[in-house]
Amino acid sequence: MKLSKFVSITGTIHCKTGLRIGGTKEGVPDPGGSENTVIRHPITSLPYIPGSSLKGKIRSLLEMHSSISGAEIAADGKPCGCGNCWVCKIFGSHGMKNKEITRLVVRDGSLTKRSELELRTAQEEKGLNFVEIKSENIINRKTGVAANKGLRTQERVPAGSEFNMNMVLKLFEGDDEEKLIDIVKKGLDLLQKDYLGSSGSRGYGQVEIKDLKVEELPIN
Repeated sequence: MKLSKFVSITGTIHCKTGLRIGGTKEGVPDPGGSENTVIRHPITSLPYIPGSSLKGKIRSLLEMHSSISGAEIAADGKPCGCGNCWVCKIFGSHGMKNKEITRLVVRDGSLTKRSELELRTAQEEKGLNFVEIKSENIINRKTGVAANKGLRTQERVPAGSEFNMNMVLKLFEGDDEEKLIDIVKKGLDLLQKDYLGSSGSRGYGQVEIKDLKVEELPIN
């Protein structure tokens, strides 16, 4: 296989609702005792979107949309490994058989400069550690009131925050460039109809892709 070109796919991920992609408390200042923290940069404590989270979500949505991607949903729920469908061609086939090279590189998404400034201002004025602390409870089905010890707190990146999106699609001689790009765009469209991160059924993770740009990057 001979590499022919790179295609850059960039944009801005706008959080229409609070976003939660789980992290760990290790090495991160405690923002007020939250039980469930978001993933953060270990030095700056700024939240970010891991490329693995974005890539995995888009892939899983495309696999479920098999009429477009041609992917096969395995009985054990594992990613498609057929090596023949559009998902395998773009994301690589899962497992060792029918191996297909990964064409899509998804970078970690950092906060935009505007959002970083807004969250730093909120940190100074309100004491927030770049996130909101959301309390949730479990309702007792018999009494209709909050269950004993059912309270939990969650960190979320506030609605309105924005992250840089940066992907690179590697194209090889013989690849159907237009089709591959269209499949990636379809994955982004499905993402906007679904959610990113956790707790989407409870209102988290609704995102919008803004300022989408596709452009060729020269090899040399």
